[in-house]
Amino acid sequence: MIWLAGDCLVFQLANGDKIPFSSEMISVELIGESTGKFEPEIIRHAAAAVFHHFKEDLQRDTVTIGEFTQALEKALRGLGLQVIATEETTRPLPGDLARLANESGPGGELHFYPRLRAALRGQLNQSSRLVHFRGLRPCVKQLAGAQRWSPRCDSLRDQIVDYLRNCLCAESADQGCSLVVE
Repeated sequence: MIWLAGDCLVFQLANGDKIPFSSEMISVELIGESTGKFEPEIIRHAAAAVFHHFKEDLQRDTVTIGEFTQALEKALRGLGLQVIATEETTRPLPGDLARLANESGPGGELHFYPRLRAALRGQLNQSSRLVHFRGLRPCVKQLAGAQRWSPRCDSLRDQIVDYLRNCLCAESADQGCSLVVE
């Protein structure tokens, strides 16, 4: 069993996936979504307050995206801001490449790439104009079977990013989607 860091909450997605985020990580996600709508500091502090409420006041380790979003909207309204929930503000959290690599098991790359394409399709099916994956470095090291970064890792990293770009072009056609891989 992997222990959850003390400063993290597990966010449960609509599809059942669970992703750990710290207060700062979720703030970065929210600030990216609200560009131009609110001051980043307001979002950062409101998200930290909601995060603290779930973690410390309610003693919870897991929260759904919907619960967190509703609590954040309530906090922002309490600050006198006009908040309207839209599909854009409830977009899914980024896909976890390290988890996909781990779930691929001994099949390695052979099982990884079909899972990756399915995850990309899942994000596209949620009407998001942003396809976002995180955990590239640990994913590459796991697939390469490397303890330390190597030239093989560089090559595999480039292959994964190229694969995502090609899949996005093939799957999204004229949707005008953006790809973020970190």
